[in-house]
Amino acid sequence: MDKSIKIQRVESVLKELIPEAISGLDDTRINNIPVIGVECSRGKYDANVYLDPSFVDKEEEEYILTHLKKASGYLENYCKQAEGWYRCPKFHFSFDHSLEQQNRMDELFKKIEKELNIKDE
Repeated sequence: MDKSIKIQRVESVLKELIPEAISGLDDTRINNIPVIGVECSRGKYDANVYLDPSFVDKEEEEYILTHLKKASGYLENYCKQAEGWYRCPKFHFSFDHSLEQQNRMDELFKKIEKELNIKDE
């Protein structure tokens, strides 16, 4: 089912505001983390914020997620004040590893294709 235009608009605004708010944090390991996407729940009470894991390892991922969870109140207030909203969705942060998995699968398919081409020749 398609999302409503209001939810898409909120997601778009949050995708711009959250990186701004994160860049205002004092921690240098956190304030440069890129936001890949935002998905709001149907009632706009919760928002899943997807972060780019390209430049961090597993240990740093845990550190970043715990500190973003602690700073979520500040981030939500920043978004409320920037847009003049009465309330803001509660943020749930996670790293989006789907691009890495996609790249790994592409590499495997290329390897299989090469092996099949060698056998055919």
